[in-house]
Amino acid sequence: MTLTTIDPAAALVVIDLQKGIVSALAGDPATATVVKHASQLAAEFRRHGLPVVLVNVNRRAPGRTEVGWSGSGAALPADWTDLIDELDVRPTDHLITKRRRSAFHDTGLDTLLRDLGVTQIVLAGISTSAGVESTARSASDHGYHVVLATDAMTDPDADAHRHSVERVFPKLGETATSAEVAEKAEATR
Repeated sequence: MTLTTIDPAAALVVIDLQKGIVSALAGDPATATVVKHASQLAAEFRRHGLPVVLVNVNRRAPGRTEVGWSGSGAALPADWTDLIDELDVRPTDHLITKRRRSAFHDTGLDTLLRDLGVTQIVLAGISTSAGVESTARSASDHGYHVVLATDAMTDPDADAHRHSVERVFPKLGETATSAEVAEKAEATR
């Protein structure tokens, strides 16, 4: 379904645009596009006084699932979880660290959004078929209106990205480009 409106109480939620993940995908031209569009959306939401939630991932939940997550089992660089500079993190932004795919699981994100009166979330980030899709499913299950900014997300697996965008996301909410989201936000402010 295409985007109809941006609610008065919308929030942008950006998934895993952090140094360790973005640098690992730097060879993919889509990554630079996603960084640009997600950063523009963050600036647009801030300009309208709407909440910006920046989510990073810090490994996985402890236990067997954590073994070998970095690929070689080696320690991750110290700045691996740091949000990328292009997001221009502001003191008014809300920072969430997750340990699982969904930004809602064991993070306090739902409580934060409800405390802010948020009714709609716009999602962007990496990876489309993992962190973004899991968060979109959880947001839908929590009763939020979900908007997926499809040109502000990417996946290391192009087929998985396409599947999420074409088959999964239309069942979870509305899809739009970042320009369409910005245009609707401007029109409703």
